[in-house]
Amino acid sequence: MKTVVFDLDGTLADTSADLIAAANACFRGLGHGDLLDPVGDALTAFHGGRAMLRLGFSRLGQGDEAAVDAQYPVLLAAYADAIDTHTRLYPGAADAVVALRTAGFATAICTNKPEGLAETLLQRLGVRDLFGALIGADTLPTRKPDPAPYLAAVRLAGGNPTRSILIGDTDTDRKTAAAAGVPCILVSFGPEGPGISRLRPEAMLHDYRDLPSLVARFLG
Repeated sequence: MKTVVFDLDGTLADTSADLIAAANACFRGLGHGDLLDPVGDALTAFHGGRAMLRLGFSRLGQGDEAAVDAQYPVLLAAYADAIDTHTRLYPGAADAVVALRTAGFATAICTNKPEGLAETLLQRLGVRDLFGALIGADTLPTRKPDPAPYLAAVRLAGGNPTRSILIGDTDTDRKTAAAAGVPCILVSFGPEGPGISRLRPEAMLHDYRDLPSLVARFLG
């Protein structure tokens, strides 16, 4: 079966504000106040919890990785408690997935968010049943850009990797697609904006209304 695999954060949903809030909760708990900006530091948020913590500690003139390790579980707990306060699907995302499934495509998610958190978020957003598979950062021993999680997502959804495509928003997604030998579509409305075209994906997506026809160009 032809399969469309989506990244989650920055591709299907804008999760940056809730991610930044979780990191700031850590810094407030340490008596430092909010060190990260939900707008200015959004790109860092999409590189994960540890990246946000490192950025915050660097602003304090601290580079101790032990402090990052100590606060990471605190960040995950804070994020789990308020995972969908500000997070929203990008306009048209759910409708595009429905259209793909109606056209006979299998759909899956491959994310570097921990699987449990991804599962919770998709349930809260009301779209978990739109995806036949979910592979998170901790589902397998490796994570993106290793191709194994992507290939597992395709197969779990009932698809054939040779007839699949990845929709993403970062260099990690681009590298994952290259490693798996599949085409990649990057969104221009993610954290890096249109500038992500520098990675030379097979196509750029500017509006989810265009996704079904764009996918058809590659998978027929």
